[in-house]
Amino acid sequence: MTTENPLPERPSYTPGSAQPRLNRPVHERYPQIRPTSGYGDPRIQHTGPGPGAGTEQEPERSSKLSARLALALTVVIGQLWGLTIVVDEWMSGDTGTAWWGAGFLVLSFLVVLGLWALDPKDR
Repeated sequence: MTTENPLPERPSYTPGSAQPRLNRPVHERYPQIRPTSGYGDPRIQHTGPGPGAGTEQEPERSSKLSARLALALTVVIGQLWGLTIVVDEWMSGDTGTAWWGAGFLVLSFLVVLGLWALDPKDR
């Protein structure tokens, strides 16, 4: 029984550049790059963006803005619902209810405007 290698032998690597200086191994082309460059290189002092990166610097302000955003989104959803009701009532001919609904929409817009004006330094 003969043992044959099913894969043909790979040809030896010959770089394809016409410039001989580019055909040198990487460690000859870039002597400043060492195997330990990055984690063990003494020239590297700081490896990341710094302490506290990616964390919230002012959690109180963030929670206040999130609460205000949630309130404003709730009001906007209410305005969309109210607009649907007002248009439905107007189209069916009940203009009295439609005017009350329009008043609700104006009032809810004023609430959002008031939320926006609460703290001018957050803009």
